[in-house]
Amino acid sequence: MAHFAKVLNNIVQQVMVAEPEFMETFTDSSPGEWIQTSYNTSGGTHSHGGTPLRKNFASPGYTYDKTRDAFIGPQPYASWTLVE
Repeated sequence: MAHFAKVLNNIVQQVMVAEPEFMETFTDSSPGEWIQTSYNTSGGTHSHGGTPLRKNFASPGYTYDKTRDAFIGPQPYASWTLVE
C-alpha cells in the first residue's frame, strides 16, 4: 500500500491509502491532482534508511512545492522561515 495526497492550488486537501496500480486507473473528477507521499519520510530522511520521498509525509494543510518536489508543513509562527 502507498499514500497519496490530493493537492489543489498547491495545498494538500486529503491523504488516502491505495495500491499504486489502483491510482493508475483511478478517475477523480474533482479538481486537483494526486501525488504520492511516503509515511516514512520526515525532514528529508527516510526512517528506515530508504530513499526519502518529497521531503515530508503530506498532511492536510501542507503545501506542495513543485520546484522542490516537496511537501512543506504549515508555518507555525510568522517569525519562522523555511530552512532547507
